[in-house]
Amino acid sequence: MRTHRSAVKSATAFRTISEVSTDLDVPQHVLRFWESRFPQLRPLKRGGGRRYYRPEDVELLRRIQSLLYLEGYTIKGVQRLLKDGPADPAEPLDTIETSGIDEPEPDIDPSYVATPPEPTAETQAEAEDVVPTSGVQDALSATLPEAARREIESVLGELKSIRSMLAKAVDSAE
Repeated sequence: MRTHRSAVKSATAFRTISEVSTDLDVPQHVLRFWESRFPQLRPLKRGGGRRYYRPEDVELLRRIQSLLYLEGYTIKGVQRLLKDGPADPAEPLDTIETSGIDEPEPDIDPSYVATPPEPTAETQAEAEDVVPTSGVQDALSATLPEAARREIESVLGELKSIRSMLAKAVDSAE
């Protein structure tokens, strides 16, 4: 009869997929899927296909998990970040350069811009009713922290401004 010992492994010890799955609270099939999507992740495979994760593999898995589940990145976004980002998986995300995010858009030749369809009475009414105002303020204040509510209201104001500018552009195009 075999007894199970719960010995604590050293920080440099290799881990099985079962141990990593338990430590990260991620199903084993997800870890295998991540292996297929992230070439940087290469656990050792022994006879019978048994996987052994090195400590650096486990850290990379933690980073992937954090980026996907906490930071909201997509698989493609994490792939790009790992490919173009820092070589050190422990480097904080706020130190990663995000080139192109705050750069101004290039001038666009107007001939490449599609002419929007003419609004009908029905589409105009739909556009005005996209964000209902009744009850929204109550729902926002009841469920969100004050800072988040202010941010949403700010974005809502910007969207209304953009909608107004688009309506003016459509009117002037007619």
